[in-house]
Amino acid sequence: MNEKTVEPTTLDRRGRPLRDLRISVTDRCNLRCSYCMPAEEYGEDYGFASRGEILTFEEVERVVSAFAALGVRKLRITGGEPLLRAQLHQLIAKLNAIDGIDDIAITTNGLLLESKAGELAAAGLRRVTVSLDSLDTDVARTMSGRESRVDQTLAGISAAKKAGLGAAKINCVVQRGVNDHTILELLEYFRGSDHIVRLIEFMDVGTRNGWRLDQVMPLRELIDQIDARFPIEPVGPNYIGEVARRYQYKDGAGEIGIIASVTAPFCTDCQRARVTTDGSVYNCLFASEGLDLRSPIRAGASDDELRALIGANWNAREDRYSELRGVAGGSIDRVEMNKMGG
Repeated sequence: MNEKTVEPTTLDRRGRPLRDLRISVTDRCNLRCSYCMPAEEYGEDYGFASRGEILTFEEVERVVSAFAALGVRKLRITGGEPLLRAQLHQLIAKLNAIDGIDDIAITTNGLLLESKAGELAAAGLRRVTVSLDSLDTDVARTMSGRESRVDQTLAGISAAKKAGLGAAKINCVVQRGVNDHTILELLEYFRGSDHIVRLIEFMDVGTRNGWRLDQVMPLRELIDQIDARFPIEPVGPNYIGEVARRYQYKDGAGEIGIIASVTAPFCTDCQRARVTTDGSVYNCLFASEGLDLRSPIRAGASDDELRALIGANWNAREDRYSELRGVAGGSIDRVEMNKMGG
C-alpha cells in the first residue's frame, strides 16, 4: 500500500485540514452502556437501521476512497459494536488497499475480539481501541447495562496483541459516583504493559445518556488523583490533532492518556470527520446535521461528484461545539453516538 506524497489541501474555515475519518459500520451493539446506548432508551423494540439503510461494503469503500483523495490518512472503524458486522475483515481488506490510507484501527468493546483478531490482522487492521470502564464486575455491569464479561474483554485484548495488532488503547469513560473509585485499579492492572489506558471525561454525546456536568471528573482532578498514587508527568503529542493529552509514569511503567473534551476542549486542532451507518457525514461528534452521501451514491454520482460534495462540506465547516458548550450545549439536538461512533 502506497502513501500519497502530497499534503492535503482540504481545509475548513478555521484552517483545519481533513486528516482523520471515523466510519460506523453498524448502529447495533451487544452492550447497553449508560453513556452511549442506555437500556431504557434502546430496548428490544428500538428501531435500528435496516440492511437496506446501511452502507454496503462497496459503498463504504467508495466513501473512504473519496475522503482519502481529499487528505484523509487515518481511518477508524466504529459502531455500535463494529465486530457485529458480518465479514468485517473483508471490508478491512478493501479499505487497506485504498491509496493514501496508511493507518486502519477499530474501536470495540472487545467481547468478540478474541475470535476475530487473527482475521482482522490478516486483512490489514493495524490497531485496536477497546472500551473497558472498570475491572470491577459490578461496576462494569452498571456501566455496560448488561451482564459483565470483563474476562472476555481482557482475553480479546491479549488475543489482539498475539495476532500482531500491537498494544491496545483502553478507553475508560469516567463518571463521578459510578466508576471513578475504580480507575486506579484499572491503571495498575495495565501499568508495565504496552497498553495505554485513556480516561475520558463523560461527554454529552447525543441526547439520550442523561448527561450532567456534575458527573464529569475534570482533567485536573483526574491528574491529581492519579499522581498521588502513581506519579506522572506530561509528554508532548504524537501528532497535531491528537485528542488525548499524554502522561507518562515517572517510574517508566508506561503512559496514559486523558481525553478532556468538556474541561479542556481540543476543537482548534480537530481534523476528524465521521460517517454514520446510513452514510451521512458529520464534521463534529456533537453535530446535529449531516451531509447525506448515500442518496447521491445510489443515484449514480460519480467519484468526482462525491469528492466535490465532501470537499465543499469540509470547506464550510466551522464546528467547535466543545468550546461553545456553555452557551449552546442545551439548545441543540445531537446525533446519537451509536450511529456515528465515538
